Parts: sequence; C-alpha cells; structure tokens
Amino acid sequence: MENNLNNPKQTSERTVADEEIDLRELFTAIWQGRWIVIAVTTLFAVASVFYAINEPNIYKSEALLAPAEEQQNGGLGALAGQFGGLAGFAGVDLGGGATNKTQLALEVLKSRQFTNDFIQKYNILPDLMAVESWDLTTNTVKYDPEIYNEKTNAWVRKIEPPKKSKPSMQEAFKEFNKLILVDTDTDKESGMIRLSVEHESPAIAQQWVTWLVEDINQVMKTRDVAEANKSTEFLTKQLEQTNIADIRTVLYKLVEEQTKTIMFANVRDEYAFKIIDPAIVPEQKFKPKRTLICILGVLLGVVLSVMIILIKHFIRKDNY
Repeated sequence: MENNLNNPKQTSERTVADEEIDLRELFTAIWQGRWIVIAVTTLFAVASVFYAINEPNIYKSEALLAPAEEQQNGGLGALAGQFGGLAGFAGVDLGGGATNKTQLALEVLKSRQFTNDFIQKYNILPDLMAVESWDLTTNTVKYDPEIYNEKTNAWVRKIEPPKKSKPSMQEAFKEFNKLILVDTDTDKESGMIRLSVEHESPAIAQQWVTWLVEDINQVMKTRDVAEANKSTEFLTKQLEQTNIADIRTVLYKLVEEQTKTIMFANVRDEYAFKIIDPAIVPEQKFKPKRTLICILGVLLGVVLSVMIILIKHFIRKDNY
C-alpha cells in the first residue's frame, strides 16, 4: 500500500481515470435526458420566434453635428483679467469658449424643460406614448386602442392613481429619454456629435431629429440674445455714470461685443450646432435583431435543459 501512496504516477493515472469516468457519467446522463433537452429547447425556440415576430420594427435616424465656432476677440480677452469683475457683473463672458457653450447646449437639450416644451409644441405625446406599429404602405402609425383613441383624441389607458389616463410630462420625459441618444464620443478631437432618435416610424424619427436640432439652435440663440440685451442695458447705464476714459473705452468695447453677439445670432440659424450630415428617413430597421433573438433563445433552452438534467442526476445519485 505504501508503494501506491508514494507513487505519484499511479496517483495521477487514477485521478485521470476518475475524471474520465465522471465525464462519461455526465454525458450518459445528458444522453438519457435528451428528450428533456429537445423539449425544453423546442419550447424556448418557439417562444423566442414568437417574441421576435411580435416585436415591432424600430428605425433609427441620426444627424451628425458640429459645434458652431465662436468668434474670439483677442482685445477683450486681454482685458478679462483687469475688468473681468465688471464684465461678469454685467453678464458678459470674456472667455467666450465654444466648448462651454456646446456643453451648455447639450445639457439644455437633455433638460426636462426643453423636453416638455418640445413635446407640447409639436403635440407628439400620442406618437411618443401610444404607438403600436407602423404601416409601410400608408406611412402611418397605428395607436394601441387600449391606450389612445385616435378618433376621439382621448386617452383611454387604465392606470392606477396617482397616474392619470393621459400621461404626465414626467412619464413623457422618461420615455423620450429612452428614444433620444446624444453621442459625444464619435470623435473627441473634432468634437463631432451624433444626435439620433429611435421610433417605430422612420418618418417620425427623422422629423424629430430635424426638429430637435432646429429647436436647440433657436433656444440657445434666444438665450444669448436676451443675455446680450441685458448686458448692453447694464453697460449703457455704467457709461452714463462714469467719466474715466479708460473705463469708458472698455465699456464701449463690451457694448460692441454684445452688439456683435446679437447681430451674429440674428443672421445665422445654425447658432449652437452646424449640421454636417442631416437626418434622413431610414429604409432599414435598426432593431430588433430577430435572428440573434432566436439563436439566444435556443442556446438558453439548451443550457437550461442540461442544467435541469444534471441537477436531477446528482440529486438521484446522492439519494443512493
């Protein structure tokens, strides 16, 4: 017996033999339960095919945008350190970096207020919350009759309080964020941005992207013009109250800068973002990937059925 214990070669051979026996045992158990594998896999395959077929096609439309370039004023930038306090009090940004304004525009685009105004302006709540499918031949959407009555324009969904039949702006905001994607990692060096919308209707997806770009440009333009007007009003009052030549010179330059901002905003529609590649109506669906869904369903069925067989096998083995 000591020879067997002290012989590593024999011990190794015995371990390999035990593993081979275990593997044969597992394969035998799986073979004996092959009908379970077939049944469960078939069930999952049918379920995945049924699920994939009933999932509506989702189309994705996207636009490639570039931040609008800001005109830099070297003279005002040089005066920023000396007169930055006065300019800041007037609401004038002497730094004027394009990156900051681009980031601000993106945050406004994703904000609750902008989204709510967008939904109400274009009356897209039914297209956002109640679409069931899209008809290719007529290019029209079909609404879920259990949610929205298109003929009477009435919301008929059954919901528990505090929610109401008509979706609130909070519900709409959450749903809208699921469909909108702002990708700022497309090209970090160039700063390009992809704005995309996913929807059952390709026409609606394209229209929403177009509206979003137009509206964010208009909103940022309106904000900057309003701020420039307020700054100009303040600076004009300061001019009336001071007789110091150097300060008056700086104030005049600040007023000139705000006037340029207003003129620049009024002559350019692409104020915050320039459209490099406009959104189009997609011809092919973006998702669901039905083939992949079916393959994953079959694989899940195989794995689950094998696990069931092995669990039953080891439970039976422990009982003996």
